[in-house]
Order: sequence, then structure tokens, then C-alpha cells
Amino acid sequence: MAIPSFVLAAGWIPFVVILVCILIFSASYIRYYMSKYDSELSSTLAAIFALAVALFTTALIPVDIFLVSYMKNSNGDYEDWANSSSVRKEIERSVLYAYLSLYCLVAFCIFILLPFIYFFYEEKDEASTCKSRCCTALKYLIVFIIFAAVLCFVGAFVPTKSLPKANSTEWKQIEALIKDMGHNGGEDAISFTISVLSLIGMFSLILYTAYGMSSLPIGLIRGRLDAKKERMEIQDQCESTGEEIRRKRNQGRKRLTKRDETRVKKLEESEHLMERRLRHLLAKENSCVNKCLKFLRPFEMVFGILISLIGLLVFISLLLSNIDKAIHSGGYKMGYALPERHLPNPIDIVLVYSQKVFPLDYILMCGVVVYFVFCSMSGIRNMGIWFFWIRIYKIRVRRTRPQGLLMLCMILMFIILAINIMLYELTPQYSSFGSQHYRINSTSPLEPCTTAVSTEYCTATQMVVLLTRFFYKMSFFGAAYYFGTWIFLGVFLIGFIVAVVRGRRSSISGDVEDSDFEESDEELISG
Repeated sequence: MAIPSFVLAAGWIPFVVILVCILIFSASYIRYYMSKYDSELSSTLAAIFALAVALFTTALIPVDIFLVSYMKNSNGDYEDWANSSSVRKEIERSVLYAYLSLYCLVAFCIFILLPFIYFFYEEKDEASTCKSRCCTALKYLIVFIIFAAVLCFVGAFVPTKSLPKANSTEWKQIEALIKDMGHNGGEDAISFTISVLSLIGMFSLILYTAYGMSSLPIGLIRGRLDAKKERMEIQDQCESTGEEIRRKRNQGRKRLTKRDETRVKKLEESEHLMERRLRHLLAKENSCVNKCLKFLRPFEMVFGILISLIGLLVFISLLLSNIDKAIHSGGYKMGYALPERHLPNPIDIVLVYSQKVFPLDYILMCGVVVYFVFCSMSGIRNMGIWFFWIRIYKIRVRRTRPQGLLMLCMILMFIILAINIMLYELTPQYSSFGSQHYRINSTSPLEPCTTAVSTEYCTATQMVVLLTRFFYKMSFFGAAYYFGTWIFLGVFLIGFIVAVVRGRRSSISGDVEDSDFEESDEELISG
């Protein structure tokens, strides 16, 4: 029996709508942070494309969950159109190919597109030509291509764990996910490469997202300093600094020592920076947008409280999920894959029950994804992009250099890959089977599907199939994500303490820096 058109429409039409929204969001986000004074079309388009592709992979997850959930009715039986295993396999293959295609695009962006555009822009100067810039960029690109080839080679040919015996307990725990999977070198190569990239994303998730989850709601609740009060304070500081400079210069009409000259020079630079800040604060104080935002301040506080509650819910759900894995999972040898949920997980339970009202679960799942993405973006913006202890790029509104945007998109791609795995950690039951239930015969009780149940009774999402298969083959990755989640929870608590202790941000935070040139101030204020 063919797949009903209403099932395909209900699953894929929202996906297409989300894709359009992602493209609009990616373009708007990049344009919002792109420098007005230092930009290039190639870097802008590459950043938009890379960010959109990464978000596409996450947008596919709700479709995957929807399709497997709607194969069954409330009685635990397959729908008439899904009774045939060939029809179910057709749906699984289409979703699997969609995942693999998007992940290949992600690898293309990380290993080829973004590095090439980065070095292509680095070679930009008045004497360079497009040909010379391309040649230089290709030379650097070879390193990334070699690294990608090594990852694919390792994933395809390095021996992995063999399948367990069919009569063993280990086989029964994961039969539904590894039965007849064979040894697909191409799929293993892609899985290994994406797992390595996701592991890098896990470090970025711990560094940026965990802090963003803490600082974003606290920042919204506290708000920023009042522009008028801040201007008056800086004005007093500017006057006292100017007075000290004049006193130093007129002190006994003697020639200043080198130490005094250095001190005066620093004071003059500080005075110049404060004068620039005063111009920005005055413009901010008199702007209509700032006056309107004062009336929206109560809504900002309510929104901050709401986000903090969501963050608390995510923290509790991840904590319970990890405790559940520590007690009931197969341990390190199975990558801490959880065959069945035992402890109550608030977000997981809500998403499973919300599937009864279409498309409520779809909306909630997208909301969880958007929450993680915005927290990640907030963390990167507040902290900047670092290489060990050196901050190499700052993410600032309308001031971010093209290289910084490309690095931002690459980090976000790593983070979004890790978010896809974090969603499985956060919602193990919903991400695996949605709201599916099963029963062996008409007299058997109705039970929620688990990975210990044969594919004859339950159909798992392709995302979880890919993850669990590879976690079993190379348990190191599953264990790394498991322990990474514990570190993520710890950094979240530390970030919350830091966000509470530190004071409110300036009303013009990010607008004025020492490295800015003078003309940019005038353009930004007038713009």
C-alpha cells in the first residue's frame, strides 16, 4: 500500500516551511552582525549558506519523529498503510538519505567552503587578483582536505566492535537498532567523520551554550544600565581625567619625565575613549528606540524569567537522563545507550503526550531547538571567539569582520551537530520512538516502545538508529558524549553563579572599542 498523501504532507510541508524560515533567519542574523565597513559578498553568502545547512539537520529531526509516530495508532497497531514492512523501509530510507545528504553538506562547509572563503578573504589587498587569491586559498585548503580524507579512511577501514551473538543479553538490548546492519564502509566513514565533528561541537557546547543558558536569562532580567545615568557618570570621569591631564602638563612648567609622559598618554587615550562613549550614550539616550524599550522592560523581565525556567527544566531533564544512564544503560561498552527510560524526564514526557495534538509536539520540539541555538549565539557573542587564551574575534552588531563571521558559523555548525545529540540525551523516549506503543497480541498490555523490542513491533527514528549503531561500534564516542553532558551541567551551574555575581552591562555594550576607527562611530550613530 502506498504512503497516504496526508501523511507525507503533514510531515514534509512543515519541514519546507521551516527551511524557508531558516533561510530568512540565517540571512538576517548574518546581516545583523556583518560589518558595514569591511565586508565581501562571497563571505556573506558562504556564512548564510553554512548556518542554514547546519540548522537544516536539526529541522529534520521533528519530521523523523513524526513519520515513525504516525505509523501506529493509539492501540499499538500499525496503520493500514504502514502494515507492509516495505512501506516502512521506504520511509526510513528517505529520511536516512536526507540525513546523510545534509551531513555531507555540513562536512563540505566545514572542510572546504568555509576554509576556502576564509583564506580567500585573508589574501584581499589592492595588489592581489582573484586568481592569485584563489591559488593561495587552495594551498591552505589542501590541509583541510587531507584531514577530512584521514577521518573518512579511519571511519571506513578501522575495525570496529563486532556484532553480539543472537542469543546473548546484549543482542536483545539493541536488536531493534543493529539487526541486519552489516558493515557499510561508506556509512561508517560518514558516521565517524560526523561523530568527530560532533565531539568538537560538544566542547563548544560546554564552553558557549552552557554559559549562554545562564547569562541570557539573567541579562534579560537585570537589563542594562540606564543610558542617562551612565552618561552622567562617564561625564564626571571624563572631567576628572581632563583635569588630571592639565595638572600633569602644567606641573611646575617642567619637562615631563618618560614615566609621566606615558601616564599622560594613557590618560589622553582614556579621555578620548570616554568622549566617544559619551557620544554614543547621548545618541542612545535621545533615540526613539531606547524610549520605546523602556515601556517594554516589564515584558523583557517576564521573558527572562520564562527562559530561566526553561533552562531549569532542561537542566533537570538532562540530570535525570544521565542518572538513568548511569544506573540502567549498558555502560561504556554500549556507549551508554539507554534501551528504556526508567526515571521520569519532564521534557521527554511532555513531548510524548503532546503528540496527541498535532502539531503541538512539532512546535515544542522546534522551540527546544531554537532555545539551544539562541543560547549558543548569546554565549558566543558575550565571550567572543578564542584560541586557547587569546581572543581572536569579537562578535558585535554591525561590526563583525568577515573572518569572524565565518568562524562564528563554523563554531555554530559544530554546536548544532552536538545539539542533535543533546536532543537524544534530553528526550531519549521521544527522540527514539515518539509516542509509539506496542503489544505482542490482543491480550497483552500496551507498552511504550523501547530499543529492546524487535522492529516487527516498533520503528525507531533514523537519527537514533545512526547514533546507537555507531555508539555500539565505537563506544568511545557514546561515552564521551555521556561524560560531556555531566561537564555541561557543571559549567551551567558555574555560569549561573558568574552571571549573578557580575554587574549589569553597559547600555552601549559592544558599540565602542579601542580598535574602532573614528569614522565608524559617526556612521553607526547616524545609522
